[in-house]
Amino acid sequence: MTEHLAKPCTAFEGSRLLLAGPLVEVVLAVKRATERGTQEPLLVFDDATGRTMDFDLRGTTADVIARLSQATPSSPGQAASQRPATASPAAASTGEARGRGRPKLGVVGREVTLLPRQWEWLASQPGGASVALRKLVDEARRTGGAAQKARAAQEAAYHLMSTMAGNLPGFEEAARALFAHERDRFEQHMSGWPDDIRACILRLAFGEATADRQSSS
Repeated sequence: MTEHLAKPCTAFEGSRLLLAGPLVEVVLAVKRATERGTQEPLLVFDDATGRTMDFDLRGTTADVIARLSQATPSSPGQAASQRPATASPAAASTGEARGRGRPKLGVVGREVTLLPRQWEWLASQPGGASVALRKLVDEARRTGGAAQKARAAQEAAYHLMSTMAGNLPGFEEAARALFAHERDRFEQHMSGWPDDIRACILRLAFGEATADRQSSS
């Protein structure tokens, strides 16, 4: 199974959980629900973003899997990374002229705009501006990784919550509690929501490990 087919997703049939698990299994569960003639709306969510996903369910199971296998998620930064790097005038002022040939070891040149005093500080660091910037980025990734993951989890939970519970009582209060990191109040405002919706939102928001689950009804 490719990484794309294993992407964690969640499908709902109305307000009931249909399946939470790898993309290919979730999509096939949706196909089966469609074929048995469900009258409930079927929605598939990307667990990483909380946004809905659309699929072509026509044909056989093999047809659906083949289309999923051929699909490649877009990479917004890919095109930019393949463009030739252009040094800014400010970069030139540091004395770091870009050498001829391809960047070494996969290093990609990009335009960076800073104030003169910031370029002066970077240029004074051991190894020059480029080395200093790389060290700063690596340090920010080490110290800010947890916070970024928590924020991404909040955003994913909010997107799914907006779709599945936007019209339910307590939605606005729950959203405020979510971003205020007030879990007790968050759960309190969701207490009257359908169990499967509430459980999924909590899973996305707080990253709690849960086994793949399928509705028994």
